[in-house]
Amino acid sequence: MNNRLYGHLVFELSVPGRKGYSLPKNHFGTYEIPQELCRQEDAALPECDELTVVRHYTNLSNNNFGVDTGFYPLGSCTMKYNPKINEEMAALPQFQNLHPQQPASTVKGALALMSLLEQSLCELTGLAHFTFKPYAGAHGELTGLMTIDNYHRSRGDVQRKKVIVPDSAHGTNPASAAVCGLEIVEVKSQSDGTVDLDDLQRICSQCGDAIAAMMMTNPNTLGLFETHIPEIAKLIHDCGGLMYYDGANLNPMLGVCRPGDMGFDVMHINLHKTFSTPHGGGGPGAGPVGVREGLQQFFPEVSPYHGNFGVMMRAYAYILSLGREHVKEVGPLATLNANYIKERLKDVYELPIDTTCCHEFVFDGLKDKSTGVTTMDVAKRLLDYGYHAPTIYFPLLFHESLMIEPTENESRETLDGFIAVMRQIAEEAKTNPELVKSAPHNTPIGRVDDVLAAKHPITTYKQMVNDNN
Repeated sequence: MNNRLYGHLVFELSVPGRKGYSLPKNHFGTYEIPQELCRQEDAALPECDELTVVRHYTNLSNNNFGVDTGFYPLGSCTMKYNPKINEEMAALPQFQNLHPQQPASTVKGALALMSLLEQSLCELTGLAHFTFKPYAGAHGELTGLMTIDNYHRSRGDVQRKKVIVPDSAHGTNPASAAVCGLEIVEVKSQSDGTVDLDDLQRICSQCGDAIAAMMMTNPNTLGLFETHIPEIAKLIHDCGGLMYYDGANLNPMLGVCRPGDMGFDVMHINLHKTFSTPHGGGGPGAGPVGVREGLQQFFPEVSPYHGNFGVMMRAYAYILSLGREHVKEVGPLATLNANYIKERLKDVYELPIDTTCCHEFVFDGLKDKSTGVTTMDVAKRLLDYGYHAPTIYFPLLFHESLMIEPTENESRETLDGFIAVMRQIAEEAKTNPELVKSAPHNTPIGRVDDVLAAKHPITTYKQMVNDNN
């Protein structure tokens, strides 16, 4: 598309004196604004007609990528489709127009919904109580760790400041522990990607009564089920510590097993991931924290209100839509889809741990390293074919990590299309590597310097003289 409205800032479309609006007549008289509040010169605002503005922002919106427009195989984030019935329920004026400071007597319906959602989450996780105050997953992690810290302090165990975190963990785990004032102790992974029990035993022997908790994700960040959770939980509990479950990878667990039954004491759930709210671009989110019986009294006050109610509504609508019978199919179908992609691509992409995965898996770049084509190149080339790139360069266990997570919603036809493109890129890397290395070619903006953009972002627009061309 080659025209003046595409790929420009709205300031660049401005023409002096052009307007796209008219204000109503003034019926309120004239009031003088205090001089100290007045500008010394007019604000440098764009001057555009209505049609130019509409086309400009419509074109910008068409550049957005989301689950409603295409396949989003973003690993470790569970970007699943948000059914439109969820949006209809969340938009009901009886809920949407509530104010957080209304008297409790006027919001009994909302409180009842939260209570029913809590009951559902308890049933799905095997835990006893939830707080909905955290606004996101990382906020939930902090809340859970504060709960654990409060528990130990109540017992006089003020020396318990060490949190054990696997080397494959999400980066938010050690970050949340540090924000909570706790000390991180890293436990190694075995060659099969699971926690090294020998290394954990060493840490427990050395740290003993200084251990506050162990944070785990199961399946772990590699998409592998940790089969030694009972032994791990016993080691931590015998030391007096608690087990914390990072709920970022809860999706494949639905209908299969429950964290509470495996020995976890505290967990957070990313409602916006597992229970279907679109969250690309940084929001919205909700990170309720669940605990076993007896720990609910140690919940901290991390926010003045009950979190993001709209996300809770969507989550409850999602659970009701599936029902007790069909929620059991979520985990198995997500696992089936991930293994299907993995098996169809492992002959051209390096699979460092060749075993059955759960909802996601990790390649270590292309199998043929001689081409010089990197994971970044593959990700950029995917954009040319209309696919969002998977997570790249995480986890840090592999040099060229490429993490793929399809959800239970995706059809076989969608998966086959993605597989065909990934194989095509692998072939291009052999026959025309420069084509892949210089990608993307079909996007409004080519490959940017990510480091330069992060270190020296340009956040303001310097208005230039408009030549009206």
